[in-house]
Amino acid sequence: MSERRPSRGPRKPAPVPGAGLRAEAARALARVVYEGVSLRRVLVDANPRVADPRDRALLAASLFEASRWWLRHDAAIASLMDKPLPPKAREARALLVLAAVQIDVLGVADYAVVAPSVEAMRVLGLAQYAGLANALLRRYAREREAIGARLDQDAVTRSAHPRWLIDALARDWPDRAAEILAANNREAALTLRVNRRRGTREDLLARLAADGVAAAAHADLADAIVLERSSDVTRLPGYAEGAFSVQDGAAQRVADLLDAGDGQRVLDACAAPGGKSAHLLERADVELVALDNDPARLPRIGENLARLGLGASVVAGDALAPANWWDGRPFQRILIDAPCSASGIVRRQPDIKLHRRAADIAPLVRTQQAILAALWPLLAPGGRLLYATCSVLRPENEGVLAAFLADHDDARALPLPGHCGHAAGVGRQNLPGEGGMDGFYYGLLEKIA
Repeated sequence: MSERRPSRGPRKPAPVPGAGLRAEAARALARVVYEGVSLRRVLVDANPRVADPRDRALLAASLFEASRWWLRHDAAIASLMDKPLPPKAREARALLVLAAVQIDVLGVADYAVVAPSVEAMRVLGLAQYAGLANALLRRYAREREAIGARLDQDAVTRSAHPRWLIDALARDWPDRAAEILAANNREAALTLRVNRRRGTREDLLARLAADGVAAAAHADLADAIVLERSSDVTRLPGYAEGAFSVQDGAAQRVADLLDAGDGQRVLDACAAPGGKSAHLLERADVELVALDNDPARLPRIGENLARLGLGASVVAGDALAPANWWDGRPFQRILIDAPCSASGIVRRQPDIKLHRRAADIAPLVRTQQAILAALWPLLAPGGRLLYATCSVLRPENEGVLAAFLADHDDARALPLPGHCGHAAGVGRQNLPGEGGMDGFYYGLLEKIA
């Protein structure tokens, strides 16, 4: 007679690969959509909990594309439900959108998405929605072409942009609005800026090539290198010793236009995280004051400058109240990279679509006008001030400069070269994707001596 083995109880089901990662992504996306947390912040918070670099890459890609396409795929999922999910089921809703985006945008096979997503509902403590997720995602995979055709009938779900922004672009750029919307939905290339004080662009290109990194010099920018594929820049050759920084080409153009020279005193009025300050210091031996109104952001400026081997006076202060930090010595150059709607960098920060509102624009314009007026007295006669934003909305750009020039007889606008973008009042506007760069506005003023 054989010996009976003691019962060990029911076996636990084997874990479904990818379920934990999708649950992590759903939590993060819910924070972005419903709590207004930035995409960058949730990625920083999530990365320590995701050990495998391949999983981190999938997490980042899923969150970026889900933020970019939320307004389309959330509507797609809603169209398949008899009744909406309750308001408290935010993570369940986020998980369903993530799954749809992975199938439709990232091209992940539906069989590799459905089962892990169903199990992720259980990981999230939402087992009551597991059956719904299974049925709904299988249906979405079968019918997504027909669903997409229906969504294409409305501009919001076709372009995945909020109505107010679609209308603003149609008003400000009627002949270019469709191009801007399309550019916003394409992933931006990763662009590096060579640190001239640590080597040449040719040297860095050679180091990248030797490491198997495909890259090319930007045709219109002296310090820019464009990578063929995105990468963890901290692992690229030269990063640790400060051979380069990450900076979009449109932002790199600022140093060209401000044209600061050796011995000049320069103010970067809204400096964090310090990229433009560093570029100015790489270009010339200037006395630079890097100002920011948030003391918590100053260490980041210092860290970036230190890695690049650069030095500046990093100051916590409000650009609207110079009396609290200015020593009375005039500046020959002032950069105002003004707080703005960020409507020109949606392709790089797609959560802007979800966080920005039409009601934000008027207060931003008032702040931009006030900063310009407050800092103008700090500019030396004959000095130059560059007003820049990463916005494509005319009220924030040419509207601000037009109002300022009407009130200041001692200011005149200087012409900018045509390669800086479209004529926009007295300045120039680069639109998203043009030249492979972000949307950026530039206006250069000179103080009449």
